[in-house]
Amino acid sequence: MESIETSNAPKPGGHYSQAMVHQGTVYVAGQLPFNPHDPDATPGDAYAQTTQALANVGAILAAAGSGLDHALQMTIYVAGIEYWPEVNRAYGEVMGSHKPARAVVPVGDLHYGFVVEIQAIAAVRG
Repeated sequence: MESIETSNAPKPGGHYSQAMVHQGTVYVAGQLPFNPHDPDATPGDAYAQTTQALANVGAILAAAGSGLDHALQMTIYVAGIEYWPEVNRAYGEVMGSHKPARAVVPVGDLHYGFVVEIQAIAAVRG
């Protein structure tokens, strides 16, 4: 197993890794929409938060030798179903024609007042 850490995504705020790689698979921890280069930046609306969270996931996948185009499964935690149209629009624009398996989980309040958190499982590029 290999732990992944990149400065292009937010540093873990607890006892966990940004991702772990095991036998050609990358497991990315849930990513909040912090901007790693400006952590005090205002997070924006659900669309902007989703775009940033996916950028964080993508940066971690890249550091692990993968990418969003190699995502196998994503779990999107959303603070309320009312945010779903904007989350889904941003997700579709970022992911393009690649459609990994996905779960959407309405969870109520998320940490720091964010409305979206995304975790992923992806294949390492071969």
